[in-house]
Amino acid sequence: MSDRSDGVAAVERALAILNVFQHSDEALSLHEIANRTQLYKSTILRLLASLIRFRCVQQLADGRYQLGHAVLHWGSVYQASLRLDSIVVPVLTELANRTEEGASFFRREGNVRLCLYRVDSRRSIRDHMHVGDILPLDTGAAGRVLLAFDPSVPKFPESAVIVTIGEREPDIAAVAAPVFGPGRELRGAIAISGPASRFDGEAVERFSRDVRDAAIELTRRLGGDAKLFAGLR
Repeated sequence: MSDRSDGVAAVERALAILNVFQHSDEALSLHEIANRTQLYKSTILRLLASLIRFRCVQQLADGRYQLGHAVLHWGSVYQASLRLDSIVVPVLTELANRTEEGASFFRREGNVRLCLYRVDSRRSIRDHMHVGDILPLDTGAAGRVLLAFDPSVPKFPESAVIVTIGEREPDIAAVAAPVFGPGRELRGAIAISGPASRFDGEAVERFSRDVRDAAIELTRRLGGDAKLFAGLR
């Protein structure tokens, strides 16, 4: 990759470095960062110096790099700005307890969806979703809900609930429904997910009712009109 020095390119490259860190990464070497970003190592080192100065990245004693505490601060500021924690998490907890599957709340961010809140299943075999995970919109029940109930769509689907089995990952199934705020604003999608083997016909029917009920309750708590669900199965 060419080493342009204009300001916008430098910012984009710095963000590219931050974006390569994943939940499974304890730390990354310079070589791993270079492989993932396709940037020159000399460019990475210059950008890392600035990122370290602003506590976005920290360097370990063995020379590898981790995300710094500034990133955690930004995440907490972002969540606080939404003011949803005390409203969403109790509904997710109730849904997870009722279905015994992991419950999540997703928000659309441009062309992707972001997992804002997550309550894990207490079962040992479960879908490993994390707060902060970024997933595509066009696969998975929650993504399809965010697309189908977007305000720009001229007509909503007949059903409030969307079910996908083996779409995002071969062994994972999900059930999702929209959550509305005032004025039909789409605030996000509430979903449960877990091993596809536990989502047989009878379970999906029960899960669909539970997710729909949770979506209605969360819509009420967020100031939305629960009557929107009256015309939806």
